[in-house]
Amino acid sequence: MARQHRSRWLRLLRHRLLDESDVSRALDAEAMARLEARVEASERRHTGEIRLAVEAGLPLSYLWNDLSARDRAVTLFGKLRVWDTEQNNGVLIYLLMADHAIEIVADRGLSRAVDSTQWQSILHGMREAFRAGRFEQGLNQAIDAVDALLTARFPAGDSDVPHNELPDTPWTP
Repeated sequence: MARQHRSRWLRLLRHRLLDESDVSRALDAEAMARLEARVEASERRHTGEIRLAVEAGLPLSYLWNDLSARDRAVTLFGKLRVWDTEQNNGVLIYLLMADHAIEIVADRGLSRAVDSTQWQSILHGMREAFRAGRFEQGLNQAIDAVDALLTARFPAGDSDVPHNELPDTPWTP
């Protein structure tokens, strides 16, 4: 019990010590602009929406209630309105730096068409890049993999006028 209590306090401390400056060091303004451009280019090839979210640490309420990165990703999926796309094919790619956690949350239109092994494969590639400190590369890999899934299942037709339902800029608190 003492070990679990200590672990909880260490997690709390780790999340409180990291802030937006840690995100900026890992992904500077130029990297964020390149990620935004990559999402924008991707969305010209399909009717889906990709949203990136990067956080240094969880909000205190999540830590206090011992919630996970997955819990936060699902909350942001709603808060950022990724679920609110016309074809229900939005995807949130979430990076939580304090826990070295990554999550992908896909709306029901895409989830029905993609099995869990494909999502796990994407996450595995991201983890390898993040472990090596290559955050931009890991996010690029994820964008490219999600782009391939969306292009295969929701391609932009000749008559489709590209419209952007969600911002392409990576979300940070």
